[in-house]
Amino acid sequence: MPNDLTAADFERLDALVCRTRKISRGETLHRRGDVFRNLYAIKAGAFKTVLTLRDGREQITGFHIAGEPLGLEGIHGGEHTADAVALEDGMLCIIPFGRLERLCGEMRIMQRHLHQLMSGEIVRTSQLMALLGSMRAEERVSAFLLNLSQRLRALHHAHTEFKLRMSREEIGSYLGMKLETVSRMLSRFQDEKLIEVRGKSIRILDADGLQRV
Repeated sequence: MPNDLTAADFERLDALVCRTRKISRGETLHRRGDVFRNLYAIKAGAFKTVLTLRDGREQITGFHIAGEPLGLEGIHGGEHTADAVALEDGMLCIIPFGRLERLCGEMRIMQRHLHQLMSGEIVRTSQLMALLGSMRAEERVSAFLLNLSQRLRALHHAHTEFKLRMSREEIGSYLGMKLETVSRMLSRFQDEKLIEVRGKSIRILDADGLQRV
């Protein structure tokens, strides 16, 4: 939420949120083609958005962490364009979009914030296209780790040491790489003392070095 909301503004926003919903690991929140009705704020947990290709393969199009919105892609055409699947047990706030639109008409600060969120979605899509189209394997993995660290920092989470909520295979799907290549790049970065890897836990030792990869 915007930082400069008043106490009265927060009360109106609290009234906007219909309910919270617990979700279990592997559960699908919405599927491609479902009618768009709600935005979601991730209170706890993490999600992946997935497209199923014609040959049955899955392409992961994004990862979403606690503190971020989910479902913005449904605004454009009135239906969701991908499946949203929980990577772990979590909790969501459900925000009816019709109510949010009416509130934005009355609160310009919220209207501007919603536009910023939608712009962020466009930027992430553009970044993915750049990753898949022009970067070498090591650059893709480095950019992925740095991007995740930056997002965690923006949300006031620990950003130099964190747990990967997704598997190596899922990272590979997102980056257009094989599982083995992802694992090899992480091992290489560890050998070069750029990161420390302990299972799913990552500690960034040299962010500038990762940036130079």
